[in-house]
Amino acid sequence: MTDNQATVGARPFRFGVVAPLRTDLPAWRDQVRRIADSGFSTLLMPDVQQWQPAPGPTLAVAATLANLRVGTWVYASPLRMPWSMAWEAHSLSVLTEGRFEMGIGTGRPGIEDELRELGLPVVTPGERLSQVRDTVTSLRELDGPDLHTPVAMAVRGPKAQALAADLADTVTFAAMPGDSRAEMMRLAADFRAIRDVELALHVPVVGDAVAPFMTRPVHDTPRHGPGRATRGGLAPDTPERPDGGHRGDLEAAGGQRLLLLRCRRQRR
Repeated sequence: MTDNQATVGARPFRFGVVAPLRTDLPAWRDQVRRIADSGFSTLLMPDVQQWQPAPGPTLAVAATLANLRVGTWVYASPLRMPWSMAWEAHSLSVLTEGRFEMGIGTGRPGIEDELRELGLPVVTPGERLSQVRDTVTSLRELDGPDLHTPVAMAVRGPKAQALAADLADTVTFAAMPGDSRAEMMRLAADFRAIRDVELALHVPVVGDAVAPFMTRPVHDTPRHGPGRATRGGLAPDTPERPDGGHRGDLEAAGGQRLLLLRCRRQRR
């Protein structure tokens, strides 16, 4: 489990795949098992309403199919009450015997339209960030002294980074279209100067096809189908699999949608 304190010594890479349930159940169950057999450590699910089962129960099922860690990538804070989200996260930690990781952020681009459609309050970015804090605070209270649910936060601006420095076990930086490698390296270096935590690199696309939840937001379909999910992007190069395999093997494992690379840097 991710430790909330800086760890001396080498920290290994962890690889995960975001694999929402977008097929029939038998095919998805086979996909989960292939992901585990291919050497990945973590299976993650996006928080996209209306066109997939809710991430909580789906991840609980996935944890019974293979010895994988499971997590959300990531909960959108304005879609649920903080106490409800914290209760679900704590419950998943208990049911998976400590294999759940709660990813949380303030929502995808276009989240305001989704909130209006669902009849939920459209709150400001600052209020959404406060919801993240309230959720993690409630989760820590529910976990108590004997359980620690790792929290991954997707951040960008200085206020979100400051909150992550206080609360997160893992941090990923929300990339914007046109961000250079140098800009992302600067974000990581600046955050490391504040706190030594696990950093996560999100590779948006592996392969030639963009998954529905990684496409740009659209607003012209009833109830907003798969194209509703988020912005898209193409990765020019495909990373190797953790055991040295390449893209074809990753796709055979069902991981063509997303690859999450988590790196714990060596503390100096």
